[in-house]
Amino acid sequence: MISEFELALDGGRVLHAYDSAPGVAGRLPVLWHHGTPNTGMPPEPLFEASDRLGLRWVSYDRPGYGGSSAEPGRDLASAADHTRRVADALGIGRFAVMGHSGGGSHALACGALLPDRVLAVVSLAGLAPYDAEGLDWYAGMSASGVASLRAAAAGREVKERHEATAAYDPEMFTPEDHAALEGDWSWVGGLVGPALAGGPGGLIDDDLAYVTPWGYDPRKVGAPVLLVHGDRDRVVPASHGRWLARHCPAAELRTHPGDGHISILRQAEAALDWLVSRPTPGAAPG
Repeated sequence: MISEFELALDGGRVLHAYDSAPGVAGRLPVLWHHGTPNTGMPPEPLFEASDRLGLRWVSYDRPGYGGSSAEPGRDLASAADHTRRVADALGIGRFAVMGHSGGGSHALACGALLPDRVLAVVSLAGLAPYDAEGLDWYAGMSASGVASLRAAAAGREVKERHEATAAYDPEMFTPEDHAALEGDWSWVGGLVGPALAGGPGGLIDDDLAYVTPWGYDPRKVGAPVLLVHGDRDRVVPASHGRWLARHCPAAELRTHPGDGHISILRQAEAALDWLVSRPTPGAAPG
């Protein structure tokens, strides 16, 4: 049973959080970071694997999504503070982090900024920094993705105008992605409606954060990092994963032929196996 709760933040804001195993001792906590646009509901398709491996999912709706108050101007580094607050509220000391798509960039923020708390990082189809040296950041993205992120790079007003008329582009996903969305990972598509129920504010704030200074340097992630990427990804091209692999000091890259942005989630169970094989000195499962 998933427990949901709210944390009070400054200025009367709240952060809506989730815990997949409240009151269950001995499980390794994994802080899940969702993609754009999604809510923070823990990844249901991985529950069977997490039970097998003894994992506990903890997560939250990023500000502007679901039950969390908006925080315009937030950067990716803010994920570290939000994650710390959620972990502290649950009495969790050390933990792993895992994220998909834009959530991977937020997970890396925790690795860089919470070195005494984060045991390992898994990023599935995560972005590289917008100012990444030597990377053609937009190369290989779908036309709709390029238009959306270029609008964000032009500023909030331009991005808001773009979202007012933007429509879903099925061409951003590969046939393998569509098969996953219609099958074993339909869960992801089911979170889009709830994520946008209150408007596009969370999505806009996410995209603005991706194309402005992140507030942290991926080179500062000292914990083991597993980067998982599909070589046919049209949303976040595999070149982003390769750049991160070259610049995160303790990174391993797994590139999967034929996978796209959603179908890569079929590799998440193997990533969990990797995660639990990491040494966990001083872990406090809660």
